[in-house]
Amino acid sequence: MEILTDAATLALYTTDASNYRHVPRGVVLPRTVDDVVAAVAAARDRDLPVIARGGGTSVAGNACGPGLVIDTSRHVGGVLSLDPETRLARVLPGTVLDDLQAVAAPHGLRFGPDPSTHSRCTLGGMIGNNACGSHSVAWGRTVDVVRELDVLLYDGTRLRVGRDAPTEGRIFDELRALVRDNLALLRKELSTWPRRVSGYGLEHLLPENGFDVAKALVGSEGTCVTVLEATVELARLPEHKVLAVLGFPSDIAAADAVPSILPWSPLTVEGVDAELVAMLPGRAGDLPPGGAWLFVELAGDDPAARARELAASLDLTGFTILDDPAAQRRLWRIREEGAGLATRLADGSEAWPGWEDAAVPPERLGAYLREFKELMRAHGRHSVVYGHYGEGCLHLRLDFDLLSASGIAGFRRFLEEAADLVAAHGGSLSGEHGDGQARSELLSRMYSPEMLDVFARFKAIFDPAGRMNPGILVAPRKVDADLRVRATSPSFEDSVFLGYPEDRGSFGQAMRRCVGVGKCRNTSGGGVMCPSYRATREEQHSTRGRAHLLAEMLNGEVVTDGWRSTEVRDALDLCLSCKGCLSDCPVDVDMATYKAEFLHQHYRRRLRPASHYSMGWLPMWLRLSSRMPRLANAVGQSSLARLVKRLGGIAPERALPSFAPSPFTSSRADLRRKASGERRVVLWPDSFNNYLTPGVLDAAYEVLTAAGYDVVLPDRGVCCGLTWVSTGQLGVARRVLDRTLSVLAPYLEDGYEVAGLEPSCTALFRGDLPALMPGDARAALLASRTFTFAELLARAPIPFAALDVDAITQVHCHQHAVLGFDADESALAAAGVRNTTLDSGCCGLAGNFGFERGHYDVSKAVAEDRMLPAIRAAAPETVVVTDGFSCRTQIEQESGRKPVHLAELLRRALPRS
Repeated sequence: MEILTDAATLALYTTDASNYRHVPRGVVLPRTVDDVVAAVAAARDRDLPVIARGGGTSVAGNACGPGLVIDTSRHVGGVLSLDPETRLARVLPGTVLDDLQAVAAPHGLRFGPDPSTHSRCTLGGMIGNNACGSHSVAWGRTVDVVRELDVLLYDGTRLRVGRDAPTEGRIFDELRALVRDNLALLRKELSTWPRRVSGYGLEHLLPENGFDVAKALVGSEGTCVTVLEATVELARLPEHKVLAVLGFPSDIAAADAVPSILPWSPLTVEGVDAELVAMLPGRAGDLPPGGAWLFVELAGDDPAARARELAASLDLTGFTILDDPAAQRRLWRIREEGAGLATRLADGSEAWPGWEDAAVPPERLGAYLREFKELMRAHGRHSVVYGHYGEGCLHLRLDFDLLSASGIAGFRRFLEEAADLVAAHGGSLSGEHGDGQARSELLSRMYSPEMLDVFARFKAIFDPAGRMNPGILVAPRKVDADLRVRATSPSFEDSVFLGYPEDRGSFGQAMRRCVGVGKCRNTSGGGVMCPSYRATREEQHSTRGRAHLLAEMLNGEVVTDGWRSTEVRDALDLCLSCKGCLSDCPVDVDMATYKAEFLHQHYRRRLRPASHYSMGWLPMWLRLSSRMPRLANAVGQSSLARLVKRLGGIAPERALPSFAPSPFTSSRADLRRKASGERRVVLWPDSFNNYLTPGVLDAAYEVLTAAGYDVVLPDRGVCCGLTWVSTGQLGVARRVLDRTLSVLAPYLEDGYEVAGLEPSCTALFRGDLPALMPGDARAALLASRTFTFAELLARAPIPFAALDVDAITQVHCHQHAVLGFDADESALAAAGVRNTTLDSGCCGLAGNFGFERGHYDVSKAVAEDRMLPAIRAAAPETVVVTDGFSCRTQIEQESGRKPVHLAELLRRALPRS
């Protein structure tokens, strides 16, 4: 076991998903339960506090602190056993919830509580916070399903606790005395209302509740013990269920309807408002009319009929009943991504947690929400509203000013008044996330001084030295102290190269996008983000880890070298610049852009890695080599290739691509002319297809011509500058783009459109130009006139001959993130192709990344995660389709299959005269 104290590791663990920041004294990534025991012993020997951490998605600041952080999520996870008869599972604390669900599902079982972070939160963290989730209205909170815990005290004592566990010894005697001395107080103040999560769950120690010490420790937020193992009860999956989406005029109207819905025994009653839905483009069309919606799941023999009866009993603006799991998942994404989406309001202003978790009894929800909105108006604050309406728990992120002294003072006043409001409604400051630093100081507004003394006595029984997650629940830190949100120094803001139009031109605001919800740590679901984390499982190689390091670079306390930071450079080294985070991250973190900015600054006026000169300047080398392609190919296939790769910083495992006998722009120089038709289009001759696979351009020309387009080439050589952008040579990239815009401007002004065949180049024009060329009218015009090959065909359909073939398609990451794929699927269907679009993530080559020395293993691991197994499983006659040159190269080199571009496949379906 090793205690890590290097700057990079400390920086990664300074915060969780909350507003708070604490530099740890050290970090341990234990590999076994024995290592966890040894880590606590090491902390005790050094008199260090212990901070237990799972997925690091805690919103209240319960998983960061100035002590020894023990992160069990990396290695100490897994389902030790599962008994379908008793419905009991034994799990280690670092077990990700989705991994437990995957083991339970074949038995018709599931773990009931399901927070929206289910793809990365851990069972240990859920036990620490008493997590609930959307199904707790039916299947309970974490505390309701915990049967037994194996726990470790700071002094080294190890206990097995639970209703059936032994209860002899000092700990249990002192707990009995605590209950005996405070019976009336415990019964009076600790209601059994389900969402009372604030404080300790001491009601479980009452005689009528069976003196269950395990349940009393659930929700103790690591302040008493370290969880080593848990036995939990699983719920049975219903055979039939439907999702009823009920529309209401407003969120308050939806809240008022909850008491009328609960008697129908729903599995969920989740609410979202129109502002949240508006943050997911295209999703409003999936919903019935309304200003707010309740997602109500019903089970039973005929749940659809029950759903219709429920809808008929309510005053609705509309409703939809869904029984298709795919359609249900599409809508659930709106609710699950609320924690990230809500961090940016409609006007682009930043919103923060702090009051994101309060709950009131469901019958009080409408009245509470009315008064809470009045409180927001009085303070000039705004928020979208979503949450677990069925249990009266609302999640809100408000546009607090956390950058100025007056703003922070207003933040405190608001929290104090909000705490008083929720207490007046008989509610709880926390409904599932725990108190952490966000609410512990406010517990005095919910509980009497006598109850707070009882809480302190409870903690002291387990942790008399006060070394377990100090400052949380007992002897709390201030709610407005240790805030991680800080203004960026002018020296950083003045030096940035790119424009950051989505963040009001501020690099600092862009860095504050990542709030730590950790969707990039997903390893079992679909999507693109984050390929390097899926391959390595290391925090520094997640989008969140890189964002935290960049934020610490701006902070300057732990990462002290600014743009010269080796910690940030090393973390960004395995970023594939795939842009998966731009689409898959709920707050649209764009790590590819941040990486380009950092590399630009880091290597400014310095010698760069060899690959920046070889791969970064690839368009120039391709152009030069195309003048003697036979010689270039001979060198690439000879023993000299080894030297070329070594000099160019290219991975020795990679085969060099072969040059075409002639570039497309040379063989079809006749297309350098003015078009005369109504549908005029400039075919973009990207460097990859032009010099290496000109057959793609030739096929696209034929298909576009058949569709009625008058196709031309630019009258001079042009480049999108992508390779210079991805290697952080932004000055060169801007000069290249300026020249390109000068060449294309006359075409654009004359009404031409631009057809992109390489997704990365097309996405650069559509997505990155405003940041690269801020304020340039030509750039805005090019972005608006650039279309994918398939999008142009959708506007001028061709009566294709049916190909009658099966195909699987690997979608290029940049197409997934920026361009979309609907038009491509329509084109394939029109040509009679039975296509399956793979949800296989990044191909792993990702432009220059997979060619760079030292990246081959990760590049291969990314491809092996999902893409290559899916391709190997396809029948030999199945056509593999992908538009990205990188994707085609990776597939061909690692699977032996010969993929084709969409244009090449569609050319086969052109009607023949």
